[in-house]
Amino acid sequence: MFNWLKKSSIAKPLMAPVKGTVIPLSESADPVFAGKMMGDGFGIEPTVGAVVSPASGVVTMIAPTLHGIGIKTDDGLDLLIHMGIDTVALKGAPFTMNVAVDQRVESGQALALMDLTAVQKAGKPTTIMVVITNSSERGIEVTPQTGLIDAGEVAATYTVKS
Repeated sequence: MFNWLKKSSIAKPLMAPVKGTVIPLSESADPVFAGKMMGDGFGIEPTVGAVVSPASGVVTMIAPTLHGIGIKTDDGLDLLIHMGIDTVALKGAPFTMNVAVDQRVESGQALALMDLTAVQKAGKPTTIMVVITNSSERGIEVTPQTGLIDAGEVAATYTVKS
């Protein structure tokens, strides 16, 4: 079904889910994400809390504490949009969902609102990570386009290496 997932040097885009500064995943303050234990991806230090979908697909998961959203993209990627670091401890308070599990979303569509002030007041980093959780098994490598970015612009590209 996902024939493009064969070895390819064609770089495909992943969009920024929020306005802010794109950082390599290795610079995340969370060692699990920085070590790419959940998969390859990128981070964004957000300047606004409106979070949009980085790709088109179907919502597969919303964390009970509302800090994470899973999307199965049309290209077969399993994306995780993880809002903040250690924000599971906030029990959903600073997050408002605009989508539901099994809902189809388009790239740039509103997913959630993250109250950046509430997260900061709780002493938690606001970094948003976008991770391809099936990158290892698919041989996918992500290359972030670091620097300032608006939501919906290309934040990273990915290629299939093996």
